[in-house]
Amino acid sequence: MSTRQVIPVERRRNLGIIAHVDAGKTTLTERLLWKAGAIHRTGEVHDGATTTDHMELERERGITIGAAAVQAAWTPEGQAMHRLTLIDTPGHIDFAIEVERSLRVLDGAVAVFSAVAGVQPQSETVWRQARRHGVPLIAFINKMDRPGADFDAVLVQMRERLGANPWAVARPLIENEQMIALVDIVGERTWRWDASGQPEVVAWSADEAALHASERQTLIAAVAEHDDVLLEAWLEERPVDAGMLMAALRRATLAGRGSPVLPGSAFKNVGIEPLLDAFVAYLPSPLDRPAVVAHTDDGDTMVAPDADAPLAALVFKVVNQAHGPLAFIRLYAGKLHVGDQVWRSGNDRVQRIGRLAVLRAEDTEAIEVAEAGDIVAIAGWKDVATGETLTATDHRLRLEAIEAQPAVLAWRLSPERSADLLRLGNGLARLAQEDPSFRVGTDPETGETLVWGMGELHLEVMVERLRREWDVAVRTGSPRVAYQETPARDSGAVEGKVAKQTGGSGQFARVVLSVAPHEDGGNVVDDRTTGGVIPKAFQAAVEKGILSALQEGPRGYPVVGARVTVLDGQFHAVDSSEMAFHRAAQLGVRAALEATGTVLLEPVMRVSVSAPGTAVGDVLGDLQRRGGQVIGLVEEAGRTEIEAEVPLAQLDGYTTSLRSLSQGRASATVAFAAYRPAQSQQSVPPARRSA
Repeated sequence: MSTRQVIPVERRRNLGIIAHVDAGKTTLTERLLWKAGAIHRTGEVHDGATTTDHMELERERGITIGAAAVQAAWTPEGQAMHRLTLIDTPGHIDFAIEVERSLRVLDGAVAVFSAVAGVQPQSETVWRQARRHGVPLIAFINKMDRPGADFDAVLVQMRERLGANPWAVARPLIENEQMIALVDIVGERTWRWDASGQPEVVAWSADEAALHASERQTLIAAVAEHDDVLLEAWLEERPVDAGMLMAALRRATLAGRGSPVLPGSAFKNVGIEPLLDAFVAYLPSPLDRPAVVAHTDDGDTMVAPDADAPLAALVFKVVNQAHGPLAFIRLYAGKLHVGDQVWRSGNDRVQRIGRLAVLRAEDTEAIEVAEAGDIVAIAGWKDVATGETLTATDHRLRLEAIEAQPAVLAWRLSPERSADLLRLGNGLARLAQEDPSFRVGTDPETGETLVWGMGELHLEVMVERLRREWDVAVRTGSPRVAYQETPARDSGAVEGKVAKQTGGSGQFARVVLSVAPHEDGGNVVDDRTTGGVIPKAFQAAVEKGILSALQEGPRGYPVVGARVTVLDGQFHAVDSSEMAFHRAAQLGVRAALEATGTVLLEPVMRVSVSAPGTAVGDVLGDLQRRGGQVIGLVEEAGRTEIEAEVPLAQLDGYTTSLRSLSQGRASATVAFAAYRPAQSQQSVPPARRSA
């Protein structure tokens, strides 16, 4: 059992590392762990030897697929030890759920940018995700050792592309296009590193203070706009020492008014110690975060980060390992002991905590107790699901669930050996349990297995994991796009009726309703009946019947953006039942949708292409042939960044085509943008209808 040192909550930091693909997140995480003493040597991504990319597939492909949590301790100069929980997240858009659910439970984050590539498309996505969750951010501009690195250009891009307010709390000292030192603007000192990565810190001389005085005054003035205490000192021209400036930066960062920015090179071990200090100085402890909303039978309530309050925890990730499943949880309130009985919202039952552990990437360390602010794992719960709330048995509530983007692409799967059918089913069930953005279904006519995901890479990884982890070789069928339908117009009043009243027990229900477009894209049920024409006991059955019918429109695809208004009804004192009203509501919705007709919606993807100037014409022509709409062109350093929106149905084989058009010199990222009316309403075949 662990004998780890007890660290007070105010000296804990739960933070994520977020970025675009290839900005250096995993290399940075490795250096942070090494400098903090959590590992004794560093591994490299290109060697497949890093701590957080522990999955064999991650090491082979050189990308992060699943978010990995690790812990380390860091003691800033002159302070007590702090405990850091770091989560290294994927940069590829296909694994956006990993970023989403990590940011849902973290207290702060560091956004990593390449000093050469700057703010890239996925940089914008993860920055927006963090802002949506109210997560305070700092930034690390990495790869300052590369030719073409430009610290100030990235600051400009952060302002223009992210709408950020970056504060350069440190600046690189450049000689011969190489970063040789870091100038600490806040602490008025200079950091230098030798060839082995060991730092030397020297306070500024009078000449250096004069040299950097304007940069420091610029920083003070910028932060003073967002902090009254610093503003008062600045206006009165009182000296601003490191402690005062650091405290103002912390207050403003926690309030989301700006983001401290530091430069460095993770690969060269440059800038790591100042970044660790910045985690402690500027990012929140669990106590600094606002209370979270929870739902109870009596209405909404707020859960504050209090270890003495009743338990409230959220399952944010599930991982199946060789020795069994692990449920990653964030404790928002209360304490959790091995042996405790807790209520689970997912299956509405009480279950015992058999084993608790802290996380070491692929390894775990058993512990006896966890408290508010901790991120730990529960071992052994086979049916646990992402988004479940765990509470005390006598204080039940539900925390806000984790929302996954809708899956946009499907493949047909079948095992190469019929004997593997059961193993395939078990493997798919476990993968779907781990990843809420991965969905498994069955074609109702052919019986084929369908798997839905966020893109080709997402599905490729899942198929490869089936082969490696469950020893199932599968055949994949043609991709299938996740279309949707939406009502074209108002249907007017339409009747759905069930009437079987001859011989024995009868069934009777009549529902009059209308279906109309609803602008926000969701489905809404509005009951406007009066006088008890539909008894209260049957109203829930009517709503369930309506929502059931909306799962499949006239063309066989799910219906979205519909407002269903229940106008009238009729019941029989003896023959009416929940089943009859459920069926009558289904019939009414289907008849109304046939009357309105539906508009087919298709997933449209944001395609970001980086192409050499010589290939731009061919790349643009190919995008236009695929029905794409170009929405941005930016030329930088001999390359052109192209932003376009393209229907997913037209992107089959796009990566291969792009390589051919550019002789392998262009690259692209594809992210879900929105559902929009399909360009050709008639050429899309109807989905196979269920019975």
